Amino acid sequence: MRMRSKYAIILFFVAALVIIEKENNIISRVSDKFTVKLPQLDFLGLNNTISARALSENDSLLVGTSSAIWQLLKAQRNCTSPQGMTNRDGTKDLMGRKHLILMATTRTGSSFVGEFFNQNSDIFYLFEPLWHVERTVTFEPGGANAVASSIVYRDVVQQLMLCDLYALENFLIPVPDRHITGFLFRRGSSKSLCEWPVCTPAKRRVSERFPCRVQRCGPLNMTLAVESCLQKQHVAMKTVRIRQLEFLRPLVEDLRINLKVIQLVRDPRAVLASRMVAFPGKYDAWKKWANKGEVPDDEEVGKLRGNCESLRASAQLGISQPPWLKDRYMLMRYEDIALEPMKKALEMYQFAGLPITPEVKKWIYVNTQTSKGSDNVYSTHKNSSAQFEKWRLALPFKIAAVVQKVCEPVMKLFGYKLVNDATTLANRSASLLENRNF
Repeated sequence: MRMRSKYAIILFFVAALVIIEKENNIISRVSDKFTVKLPQLDFLGLNNTISARALSENDSLLVGTSSAIWQLLKAQRNCTSPQGMTNRDGTKDLMGRKHLILMATTRTGSSFVGEFFNQNSDIFYLFEPLWHVERTVTFEPGGANAVASSIVYRDVVQQLMLCDLYALENFLIPVPDRHITGFLFRRGSSKSLCEWPVCTPAKRRVSERFPCRVQRCGPLNMTLAVESCLQKQHVAMKTVRIRQLEFLRPLVEDLRINLKVIQLVRDPRAVLASRMVAFPGKYDAWKKWANKGEVPDDEEVGKLRGNCESLRASAQLGISQPPWLKDRYMLMRYEDIALEPMKKALEMYQFAGLPITPEVKKWIYVNTQTSKGSDNVYSTHKNSSAQFEKWRLALPFKIAAVVQKVCEPVMKLFGYKLVNDATTLANRSASLLENRNF
C-alpha cells in the first residue's frame, strides 16, 4: 500500500511537470507571436508599400479585431515605451510617437496654423509634400478622377507618416540621384529639413528651388531626412490636397500610425476673396464679374459648389465621430485661431496629446502681435486678429451673395452668418461668427 502511494506521488509530480512544460511551451509560442507580429505592425521597414487595404487574408482577421489589439498596443505603450524613449541605434521609439495631419483647403490659413507644429523641435514637419504628386500623376477625366487621386495621396501620406520619405522620389522631377534632390517644394517651410544634419552648408552657389531661408543648404539628401524623421519624437504634415476625410480611414486604422486629424476651415466668402488675390489667373472670371459685370459661367459656380459640398461631407463625418474616428478628429475655424491664437494652439496640442513648447509659444506671440500687416499674401507674419476680416472690405457684395447661396449648408454648419446687403458685409463691428463648440 505504501509502495503504491509512493509511485502515485511520483507519477503525480511527473505528470505535473509535463503539464507545466507544455503550458510553458504554449505560452512561449503565443508570446513569440505577439513579440514578433505586433512590433512588425509598428516597425515595418522603410519602402513598405503595403496599405491597410492590401493586407493578406490572415491579416484581415487582425483588422477585424483591431479594436482589441489597439487597446493592447496602447497598454504596451503606457507600460513599456515611454514617450520619446530612444532606441539603441539612436532613433526614437515609435511606440510613443504621435502623428498629425492638418487637413485644409487653399487660402484657409493653413500655412500660418502649420507653423504651430513646425516650430516644435520635437516634431518632424512636412509642408505640402503632395504638391509633387499632384503635378506628376495624371488621371483620365471623369468622376473617378477625385477618387483615384485621393487613393494615391493617401498611400503616399501613409508612407511619409512612417518616415519613408523615399516614397516621394517617384514624383520628383528630375529624378533624384542617389537619393539627393535639388528641388523639394517649399523645403524652407519645414524646419526639420533646414537644420543640421539634414542641412549641410553649400560649398558653392546652388540652383535649388525653394531653398532654406535661414541658412544656405546644399541639395536635399533624402537619406539624411529619413534619419532626422526617425530621430524626432513625432510627425506632422499640412496638406490642402486631401479633400475627403473618409480616405484617411486606412491610416487611422493602421496600427503603426497613431494618427489624429485637424480639419481647418474658413468662411467660404473669405476663401474666395483671398484666392482672387493670390491666384488671379485661375479666378479671372470672378474678377471680371466684379469689375465689368460679366457673370461667371456655370462651370465656375459648379466648382465652388463642389468645394463647399466636399467640406461639408468631411466635416459632418468628423463631427459625427464614428467609432473608427472617435477622439481622432478636430474641427477648427481659422477665425477662432486668428482671434485667440494661443488659446487655440493649446487646444490643438491638447487634442494631439502633445505638450506645447516654449519655442512654439514664442513664435505665436511674435507672429500674431505685430502692428504692421504684411503685403505678402503668403506671409505667416501678421497681426492675426486685425487681418482675418480685411476681405470684407474688398469682396463685392454680389459675389458674396453667390457664395452664400451656393455654400449656405456648409456655412450654417460652421457657424458663419449670412448678410443681406453690402453695408452689413463691410461693417466689421458686426461679427459674422456664431459661437460654436464642435
